[in-house]
Amino acid sequence: MTIDLNPSAKYNVPPANSRLQSKEKTWVKWVLIGVAVLYLSLVLFIPALNVFVQAFSKGVGPFMSNLTSPEFLHAAKLTLFIAIIVVPINTIFGLCAAWVIARNKFPGRTLLISILDIPFAISPVVAGLMIVLLYGRNGWFGAFLEAANIKIIFAFPGMVLATAFVTLPFVAREVIPVLEEAGTDQEEAAKTLGANDWQIFWRVTLPNIRWGLLYGLILTNARAMGEFGAISVVSGNIAKKTQTLPLFVEESYKQYATQSAYSAAVILAFLAVVTLVLKEILERKTRIKAIE
Repeated sequence: MTIDLNPSAKYNVPPANSRLQSKEKTWVKWVLIGVAVLYLSLVLFIPALNVFVQAFSKGVGPFMSNLTSPEFLHAAKLTLFIAIIVVPINTIFGLCAAWVIARNKFPGRTLLISILDIPFAISPVVAGLMIVLLYGRNGWFGAFLEAANIKIIFAFPGMVLATAFVTLPFVAREVIPVLEEAGTDQEEAAKTLGANDWQIFWRVTLPNIRWGLLYGLILTNARAMGEFGAISVVSGNIAKKTQTLPLFVEESYKQYATQSAYSAAVILAFLAVVTLVLKEILERKTRIKAIE
């Protein structure tokens, strides 16, 4: 007579230890999900929801009225003008820096990449202070600028400089890995067939890096429109002169014009949502291209 020492195996019943481990994993998974949802609710979802609730608490009419005030319109236009200037500048710089770093091996290459990441490591407030120490009245170039009647600090040029500094790495950082992955085979083949440098860039290089470039452009634009720390140091936060949308939100809230502050915050939140949607679309396009 044969005794079956493992009857559960005959009927494909998992061992008791396996069932316990499975239940434990399920329990741990749901606890971790709950902790993550609770944390995001406290620091992101509930505050964001409160902004929208407060902005529309008195109805759509007052909300639209806040968006047509002269102070808001000037802040929105100034934010837009800064982005229009800074994004193309940093796009050109980012493409040049990415090309040099990805296509050449030279002494100091790692140091150059580290320097490129400085805006990520330095606080925006410190970046603004650095610009003041360089271009302010008592700064290194202050005497020269004052003699030439050129105003940088507490004026539009200083705000552009501060925004350009904090948005410097985004395009380069997105394009460098794409260039390295694409390699040089297609470019060398085009050169062999007689294409000049501009033709190679427009017809070979640019199509290969287009998704990474667009991703960098979106991040640069989002940071330019939402920058607060560096701008607050160099601008002076003067209404209808040097006040961007983030500064308008802070000043309105400090002056107890909370409805105006929340209305402007809704516009900034809308820009953030648009950025996230475009970011997700580009990531999916990049994944599809990688699979193909």
